[in-house]
Amino acid sequence: MSTVDQAAVTRVKDAVAARGNGAVLSATQPHPDTLRFVIEKNAMRAAVAGLVKELRARFLISVGTDQRPLTGDFSILHLFSLDQDHLYVLLESSVSEKDPWIESITDLVPGANWAEREFRDAIGVRPDGHPDPRRLLLADDWPEGVFPLRRDFPYNYKPPRAENVRPQMLEPPKGASVLPIGPFFPVLEEPAYWRMFVEGETVVGCDTRIFYNHRGIEKLGDSVMTYNEIPYLAERICGICGFIHSTCYCQAVEKAAGIEVPRRARYIRTIMLELERIHSHLLWLGIAGHIIGFETILMQTWRVREPVMWLCEEISGNRKTYGMNTVGGLRRNLANQIMPKLLETLGRVEKETVAIRDAVIGDTTLQARTKGVGTLTNEWAKQVCVVGPPARASGVAIDARVDHPYAAYDEIPPRIATEEAGDTWARVLVRIAELLDSIRLVRDALAAIPPGPICADIKEEIPPGRFGLSVVEAPRGEAVHFVLTGGDNRPYRWRVRAPTYPNLQAMPAMVEGANIADVPITLGSLDPCFSCTERLETIDRTTNEVRVYSGAELLEMSRRRVCPGGAR
Repeated sequence: MSTVDQAAVTRVKDAVAARGNGAVLSATQPHPDTLRFVIEKNAMRAAVAGLVKELRARFLISVGTDQRPLTGDFSILHLFSLDQDHLYVLLESSVSEKDPWIESITDLVPGANWAEREFRDAIGVRPDGHPDPRRLLLADDWPEGVFPLRRDFPYNYKPPRAENVRPQMLEPPKGASVLPIGPFFPVLEEPAYWRMFVEGETVVGCDTRIFYNHRGIEKLGDSVMTYNEIPYLAERICGICGFIHSTCYCQAVEKAAGIEVPRRARYIRTIMLELERIHSHLLWLGIAGHIIGFETILMQTWRVREPVMWLCEEISGNRKTYGMNTVGGLRRNLANQIMPKLLETLGRVEKETVAIRDAVIGDTTLQARTKGVGTLTNEWAKQVCVVGPPARASGVAIDARVDHPYAAYDEIPPRIATEEAGDTWARVLVRIAELLDSIRLVRDALAAIPPGPICADIKEEIPPGRFGLSVVEAPRGEAVHFVLTGGDNRPYRWRVRAPTYPNLQAMPAMVEGANIADVPITLGSLDPCFSCTERLETIDRTTNEVRVYSGAELLEMSRRRVCPGGAR
């Protein structure tokens, strides 16, 4: 962990106190890298303005919590990062159940748009003055006045069926036509609905609707799952970045509880995180080629990726969802006998990746399809709080591994790859550079890994009422996990923000003025990750009848080992 400059702590306290105008109820430093301010809700906007405008703080996410069983009120928490100072800042306000509103900060921080709409949907606190009050988290046919993250809401609630409810979508500009993309689209393996507003072949605006398959992960985390059951659920937040999310969650709990993770476990976490980055970037590069019809890239990168997946399986027992993380460290060690094979495999992957890089960089057709396409300006990337390769390709040099070091990155830091153009080509170059640097990081970690235990000896229960904030640099960007500890061996509140969450909010600006044909690769260049689909549609080959099976029917057929259509 980097040392926090106390002068930076003083600057933040002074800025918040000056803007708070006497409404700062408390200012504490619960962790060396974390400042927490409790503020009256009518002073929240002013405090945020001080952080953002004077100190250039970067918004992370908002956390809405139903604390009525504890304090009688709701809590709204805005999380910020001062990257250069390695410091987190938390601004918290209590909101009465009788008057559930707080002033919106979206006009100050455009990146807070979705976060504010989400806590409105989840716990029923209204962000007054929000420029887009439509639902985000909840379906348009969700019952009014029912808020899923309130403590009295059952985790297994099923809303009544509603008929003839249409999505609340923006109207196109006068004279523009609507080109729908999704909810199911060949290039996107997951559901998302985009309405492109077009004049001829040119996009003049767009609107989107996602959250089609919200899985209730945070609700499960604070209702029926214990601290050490949640890492397995966290790994399933994303089909690619599973180890990232389980690491991020475990680090949040470890921070809240004051658990010191053994150094060897930190190194092994680093190795697994970088292996995940390597295979994710190779996966993305292949899909990007597929989107623009360059199938050779897809075939080559996925061929190169496969030995990395075999290594992950040899280390953990699984190609994905490794099941290694636990609160306090790891459940599995890294065997010494696998290290030479790891180095040998990475050497081959590096050699073949360099060959692919040289071929890609020299391909004029590929450059024609990506240069100047989907441009994201440096200023808008900052305002909408974009993270990961999309941010770095727009000249925003942020990386959680450097800004808030965790695992073993304090001893083996990455080299931050940046570009200035902000277009799809720049995002290609950043990811290729990161892929090769990840190979270096794994080598450095293997060379420096210390002996010793892989899990802390936790003798006492985790006390309630503490919080931990953790960030981990996923291949797509910074993942954020916030945990407020509770009783009964489970969190009181668990909040997750995946990197796609802020990045998708930049999409309208990236496609405005673009050609329709460039929209798929622009969206693909963000490497978006939506929730997995939860339905199955089949076609009976004998009758050509389309049939949609319910979850109960699929479960019953699986128990009888019957395939849809009757085959065994």
